Amino acid sequence: MSENIYDTIIIGSGPAGLTAAIYNIRANLRTIVLGGDQPGGQLTLTTVVENYPGFATGIGGLKLMMDMQTQVKNLGVEIRNAKVMGISKFKIQNSKFKIELEDGRVLETKAVIVTTGAKARWLNLPKEKELIGKGVSACATCDGMFFRDKTVVVVGGGDVACEDAMFLSKFASKVYLIHRRDTLRAQVYIREKIKLNPKIEFVWDTEVININSKNESQNSKLEDIKIKNNKTGEEKVMQIDGLFVAIGHDPATSFVKDLVELKETGHVIVGKSEKYPTMTSVPGVFAAGDNVDDVYRQAIIAAGHGAMAGMDAERWLGENKS
Repeated sequence: MSENIYDTIIIGSGPAGLTAAIYNIRANLRTIVLGGDQPGGQLTLTTVVENYPGFATGIGGLKLMMDMQTQVKNLGVEIRNAKVMGISKFKIQNSKFKIELEDGRVLETKAVIVTTGAKARWLNLPKEKELIGKGVSACATCDGMFFRDKTVVVVGGGDVACEDAMFLSKFASKVYLIHRRDTLRAQVYIREKIKLNPKIEFVWDTEVININSKNESQNSKLEDIKIKNNKTGEEKVMQIDGLFVAIGHDPATSFVKDLVELKETGHVIVGKSEKYPTMTSVPGVFAAGDNVDDVYRQAIIAAGHGAMAGMDAERWLGENKS
C-alpha cells in the first residue's frame, strides 16, 4: 500500500469526527482527521456543557473538545486543520477517493467519514455580513468580552440563544432577547434559569428587519437595528452596541452536494444500507453528527453516531479489500 493512501479520512473534528477516529485507529486503520475552519466543531463555542455524561458539574465545551483531541492524538491519529473543497471518486491501486484541500493538496483514501456538522444561520439582512466583527456576531463566547458595560441584543429562542444571553449578561449592562414567537423553545431548565437573570429582557413576537452602521467606510460599525412586532406591526429603532444571531444552524455539506444524496435541508441522507446504517448513497462514504441529524442535534448523540460511522467504515473496509 502506498504511504500516501489513508484507510479513512474523517472530515470534521467535532464529537462525531473524533469519536469515529478513536474507533478507526483502534481498528489499526491509517486515519487522519481534517479539522476545517473550526477545529473542535460548534461545541468549542459552548460555555458549559451540562448534559454530557461523566461530568457531574458540567464541563466547558472548549475543554471537552480539547480533551477529546488529546485522547485522539495520544492514540496516534493525525489531526490537520485543513479545509476540504471537494471529494471525487476514482480508483488507482488501493485508493477509491481523492480529497481536494483548499491549499491545493490532494489526499487519497479508501473510505471517507463526513462529520462537518453545521454552521451558523444568519438573518440575511443588508449590511449583516459586512458588520461581522464590527458589532455583529454569531459567537457570544468568542466576542462577549468586547461588550463589557454595553447594550446587546440576542436573536433567537432556543437553547443556544438563551445560553448566549446568559453568557453575555456577565459582561453587558443590558441584554435584550428578541424572539419572533411568544414563548421560548429552549429546554425547561434553561427557560427557568434565564427568567431569573435581571439583566435580560425579553422582546416577544418581534423580528429584526434592518441593521444600520455608523458610516459607510471600511471602519463602519453597528449603530442600531430596526425591529418589528409581528402581531401589531409596530416598528421601532433600538440603539445597541452588539447583535448576536442565534437562530440555528445549517448543515455544512455544500462540498459533497455533487457526490452524495442530500435532503432538501442539506443534511446528508444515510441509512439506505441495513448493513451499514451510516453509509451515504455512495459506497465507502459515511456520515455522522449534525450534518446528518436534523432532529436531536446533541453532542452525546453526535459522538455515538460517530462511533457507528467508525465501526461501519471499519467493517466495510474489511469486506471490500482490493
